[in-house]
Amino acid sequence: MSREATIIGTGSYVPKKIRLNDFFKRVGSSDKWIQDHLGIKERHIAAEDEATSDLGAKAAVKAIENAGLKPKDIDLIIMATISPDRKFPATACFIQYKIKAVNAVAFDMSAACSGFMFAMSVAREFIRSGTYNNVLVVGGDIFSNVTDWDRRDSIFFGDGAGAAVLSHTEEGGFLSYKMATDGAGRYAVTIPGGGSEMPITQEVIDKKLHYWQMDVHTVYKEATRVVPQIIGEALKMANITVDDIDLVLPHQPGKSMLHDIMDKSVLPWDKVATNMDKYANTSSGTVPIILDETHREGRLKKGDLVLFASVGAGLTWSAAVLRWSIDT
Repeated sequence: MSREATIIGTGSYVPKKIRLNDFFKRVGSSDKWIQDHLGIKERHIAAEDEATSDLGAKAAVKAIENAGLKPKDIDLIIMATISPDRKFPATACFIQYKIKAVNAVAFDMSAACSGFMFAMSVAREFIRSGTYNNVLVVGGDIFSNVTDWDRRDSIFFGDGAGAAVLSHTEEGGFLSYKMATDGAGRYAVTIPGGGSEMPITQEVIDKKLHYWQMDVHTVYKEATRVVPQIIGEALKMANITVDDIDLVLPHQPGKSMLHDIMDKSVLPWDKVATNMDKYANTSSGTVPIILDETHREGRLKKGDLVLFASVGAGLTWSAAVLRWSIDT
């Protein structure tokens, strides 16, 4: 198939409010422990009047401008989030309205920290088939609204959103794309309350089941096992080796986990882009935010081979190889 998808523009946005590690003394943690184990120095927290679509819309506008397009040029919007503005309609509909992308179809996807990668794969297939030409993929979450700040594990997450515009190319673009799911891990990272299984009641609220929960041991064990495997599969599909990769743009789960994943993948740390020190884990926003930052910093050169990798709730994980096609 000669028609392939590529990234032609990126954008990101994080809220202005910053929460430092000292805040977590209240739950028995410390700045030193968080930095040593997770690499996090601070995270951004959404304002009371900011919804996920507000973050996503601001990132989207930047991505569309960076691509040299106008909102009316966008054919499709896919929003990856697990903190939608409302249960329905899709947060993508709110973004479509806010950025005035009047010609765009819009829908959401939910795969938590793998969300942006899963959404980008769908965008790729729409483009390869010729159904759409310009697809806006947004990933973003406001985790602060679903976090119990009295728990020690509240240290992990922050708020933010990123976006990318994908379009068609006949040279370069994506060389491989691999995704996987294991529903046996469906409870490893989850929000028990609020869905059809456990509707919101006063008892659910009293037990704080409307906040996220994570089995840290299971997530760490599985992530460091499956992500190196799928990275190897993506490299093999692209007919390249780790030595050919110029830059890795991974999900930002924490320093220790990411180091283990890269070590097992035999990828040198100096090829790995990170920003968890500034933003912590922004879930669906992690990959597009680091993508936008590296692009705007000039770290990506035309022709570079870029490796994407992520792991999220579900459990879900993915990897992809892209030949960068934007002139810096």
